[in-house]
Amino acid sequence: MSNDPLIPADQFCAQHNVELSFISTLHESGLINIVTVEHTQFIPEDHLPDLEKLVRLHYDLDINLEGLEAITYLIQRIESLQNELRQTRRQLRLYEVDTAH
Repeated sequence: MSNDPLIPADQFCAQHNVELSFISTLHESGLINIVTVEHTQFIPEDHLPDLEKLVRLHYDLDINLEGLEAITYLIQRIESLQNELRQTRRQLRLYEVDTAH
């Protein structure tokens, strides 16, 4: 477990007007992380942006769990490919500098 501050899941649900069962479902499907301490569920603070995105997609756009899983996978894949592209560009720049001399 990280040292990030923890947000009580029920507090998040009350502030965002969502069901705790929805948060539990996201956790069971592996889309978010929930930490349980003394029978109370908490959300690591650094996971809040992702959770808020999932809440908006589900409640505002009516995207079901399977859709959320697909969207999450595709976003992670895009981020991975972008990182790979950045690394490749760095390596190419180093190669171009070496061959220029």
